[in-house]
Amino acid sequence: MHFGIANIIFILILGGAIFLFARNVGRIRRNIMLGKDVDRSDRKSERWSEMARVALGQSKMVRRPIAGFLHVVIYAGFVIINIEVLEILIDGVLGTHRVFSFLGGFYDFLIESFEILALGVLLSCVFFLTRRYISQIPRFWDKEMKGWPTKDATIILAAEILLMLAFLKMNGADYVLQSRGVDPYVQAGAYPVSSWLMAPILSNFSDCWLIMVERAAWWFHIVGILAFLNYLVISKHFHIILAFPNVWYSNLNAKGRFTNMAEVTKEVKMMMDPNADPFAAPAEGAEQPGRFGAKDVTDLNWVQLMNAYSCTECGRCTSVCPANQTGKELSPRKIMMDTRDRLEVVGSNIRANGGESKDDGTSLLDGHISREELWACTSCNACVDACPINIDPLSIIVDMRRYLVMEESAAPSELNVMMMNVENNGAPWAFSSADRLNWKDE
Repeated sequence: MHFGIANIIFILILGGAIFLFARNVGRIRRNIMLGKDVDRSDRKSERWSEMARVALGQSKMVRRPIAGFLHVVIYAGFVIINIEVLEILIDGVLGTHRVFSFLGGFYDFLIESFEILALGVLLSCVFFLTRRYISQIPRFWDKEMKGWPTKDATIILAAEILLMLAFLKMNGADYVLQSRGVDPYVQAGAYPVSSWLMAPILSNFSDCWLIMVERAAWWFHIVGILAFLNYLVISKHFHIILAFPNVWYSNLNAKGRFTNMAEVTKEVKMMMDPNADPFAAPAEGAEQPGRFGAKDVTDLNWVQLMNAYSCTECGRCTSVCPANQTGKELSPRKIMMDTRDRLEVVGSNIRANGGESKDDGTSLLDGHISREELWACTSCNACVDACPINIDPLSIIVDMRRYLVMEESAAPSELNVMMMNVENNGAPWAFSSADRLNWKDE
């Protein structure tokens, strides 16, 4: 054990990274909790099963086999290589080197697995960059992806490539130093990739240079991981963390089954109560009537807001949307991106005003999402079915439509005619119920 100034610096960096991560996660949680309450604690066994199948098992991801398989490789690398990160963290705090080496043969197996996964992650990221920039898959270049969303994806892929290269370089230098018997590089681990990829180049270096290379790669790898962790919170890749709760709290009801609005239910019960006075003023301190539908993000429920933060902008929802395929303005992915962007603005507004929400003169409706987009939706649920982590853009669209119809009476003329016919004739057609069967006499 060699504890020194380097370990003190490492502890300070680690503490700062954890503090920033916790603070930013706390802000996102506060933003999500601005949404209305909704109870998704029922059917727990089904929820655990859904989370295991969809989030852990990646069952919807592999519907597109090649991309799905490579995503599973990256996902497995992210999960399993974190065991190696734990060892690096302990070494950095205590001043040890390969503290888990006492595990013997099992340690060899672990390092061997980490290296194979690291190579898999590296090659997968290269493939995804090639697919994005050379093959230019259309869904990655839709108009909502211009600017920051594309840069964000590139930064993440490039960062993962650099982190895996640093890991293999660190192991390659360690392997050569072990073979030379340099202290404290004890014989530990199996290095099938770095011994082949990195060691032939590094073997020409002196011991002093090799130690510098190994330490530089070690610092780059672990500090890069800590920086990557904090970058996740401000990028679309926060789904790495949110995917599991997002699936657990997803809607388990049959697709196409709409929820009753609490505000409407309350009004109907009051109308049916023979003792209720519809003209009476609300009692002092009584809860104010809620808005019908959703105009802004605070009118949505917290699960919908978590959906927005969970979206990875993969575009699978938009690629299967029939409205989008026919050239209409609607993109389910954009609905989620706009919801997240608006929620960030609202959250920043509240923080800037000492925890108080002040009207900033705009809203999710019209300010981010147009009415044309909302009415282009066919409510077919293709987007919900396609999402790898059960995000539900349709629920947001429906709630915003409800606001337009019930608060502004701003439905399209065709829909207004249909609703008037239902009210007057008991059917969507423009003739009375007595004439409904006349067609059979033609």
